[in-house]
This record gives sequence, structure tokens and C-alpha cells, in this order.
Amino acid sequence: MHFDVSVFLSSLTSTSLAQGAAITIVLTVVSFTIGVGIGLVVALARDHRWRIVRVGAWTYVWIFRAIPTLVQLLFVWNALPRLIPALTESWFTPFMAAVLALSINEGAYAAEIMRGGLLAIDDGQKLAARALGLSPWRTFRRVTAPQLMRVITPAMANDFITLLKITSLASVLSLRELLTNTQLIINSTFKFAELYAAVAVWYLVIVSVFMVIQAWIERRFVWSSRHPAGAMARLRSGVMR
Repeated sequence: MHFDVSVFLSSLTSTSLAQGAAITIVLTVVSFTIGVGIGLVVALARDHRWRIVRVGAWTYVWIFRAIPTLVQLLFVWNALPRLIPALTESWFTPFMAAVLALSINEGAYAAEIMRGGLLAIDDGQKLAARALGLSPWRTFRRVTAPQLMRVITPAMANDFITLLKITSLASVLSLRELLTNTQLIINSTFKFAELYAAVAVWYLVIVSVFMVIQAWIERRFVWSSRHPAGAMARLRSGVMR
């Protein structure tokens, strides 16, 4: 047996792998976006003045961090439709099931990252913003959110990359993502080394692109730590708007 370079190169430009990569990216972006929204709500709920809200948020994080992602995917696809008849309709596709499971799972991890970021922001800045007349929403948008982005970007970027790789578990739902399409080609060609090497390159390229985006986001929000005078100017300008 030998490594067939021609098969490897043809696999890199394979339409099947390209389509699988597209589904992987869309699944990751959609699940991550929804998960971040859930995570922000849960992170804020962890510090709510009502104890029942805090307990509910903690319980959510505890459950979905403890249960393996694969179990969550199988539960959503196989068990949840038996509990919710509406999910037996044709609209509930493997992609929708994967988005639901991965979003809920991601929300638990994002919540803890954001909670850590919120704890890292000095409460005195929020009090100063309120003293300048900013509403709670403006305080969050102009003071808390930019600093939160700077603090959590490295951790969230790492979480995004982890989620991108976890999408391969959606193959158990027969979702035609990158790994599933690779497996289908392997089943007919038995070119294990060449196809797995090709899919590894695809993942390397995708992750590298998102790492560049991460670096841009970090530069975009670096003003909050390096230019305190500029930050105060932005804060004051918010009072006038």
C-alpha cells in the first residue's frame, strides 16, 4: 500500500468535500451565533437578584456541560420528536436537529465564558456611566460590551474552533457535513489515508481563516485597554446621543 498523491489532490478539489465544508461552516456559524445569544442571557441571569433565576441559569449550565454532545444530538434527533409531535414534520431536518442540539450545548459553555468576562469588568465603570446619565442599556452597549468583547474574544474564538470540530458528530444524524461526505467517498474507494489527509487540510484551512478573523476582532476592541482616554471620550459621547 502507498499514499496516492493524485487521489489526495483530487480529493482536495472534490465537489462533495467542498459541499460538506460549506455545511460544516454554516452549521458552526449558526449554532455559535444562537449559542452566544443564549449564553449572554444565561450569564446575566447568573447574577440576577432573584434566586430562582440564578438557580435556573446554573441548572442549565450544569446539565448541558455534563451531558456529552453526542448524547444531546441523539436525544434531539431520535427522542425529542416522540415528546414533541411537531418535530415529526418534514421541516425538522438533520440540519435543524444539529443546530438545536449544538446551540443549546454551546450556550452552556458561552455562558461561563461570558460570566467570567463580566466579573473581570470593574463595577466602578458601570457606576460612573450611570453617574453620567447613561441608561442601563447604553451602559451595557457603550461600556460593558466593548470590554467584554476584548476579554472573552480569545476564549470564545477557541470555543468556536472546538464547536467547528464537534460538528463532525452530526454525522450520526446523517447530516452531509464534511466528515460524512468524506466517509461516503472512503466507503466506495477505500482510500483511507488520502481522504483523511484531504479532510484534515480542509479543517486546517477553515480554522486558519477564522483565526485571521479572530485577530481582526482582537485588534478592533483593543482600544478599551490601551487607550483609557479614548474610552472615556466614547463614554461621554454616549451621554450626548
